[in-house]
Amino acid sequence: MLKILSPRIHGVLDYAVVALFLLAPTLFRLEGTPATVAYVVAGIHLSLTLLTAFPMGVIKLIPFKVHGVIEVAALLGIAAAPWLFGFSENATARNFYLAAAALIAGVVVLTNYNTSEARAPQRAL
Repeated sequence: MLKILSPRIHGVLDYAVVALFLLAPTLFRLEGTPATVAYVVAGIHLSLTLLTAFPMGVIKLIPFKVHGVIEVAALLGIAAAPWLFGFSENATARNFYLAAAALIAGVVVLTNYNTSEARAPQRAL
């Protein structure tokens, strides 16, 4: 598979995913549980991105390869969210979560996690 996304581009896309989940309740008129889950996902994804050892990370504690593994687990949870949280009958919310999971899966598949651009985590003093 062609790994065309650098860690820097991956990071930019991560922040775009955070924005997408923050805006989803407004853009797609999600209310109640689907909106709450969107805000929680945005917060978790933002935290992961800020804590990752790559060009777009701030604190750089999580190795970039581990970031990728966590994203795979997260995208599976995002895809399952409509059934896990009981809103699968809401077609708009269900389809948003499935599309978001597919988008994240595409980013994961296209990202080069083995590049020297990803920095080693910082060590505590």
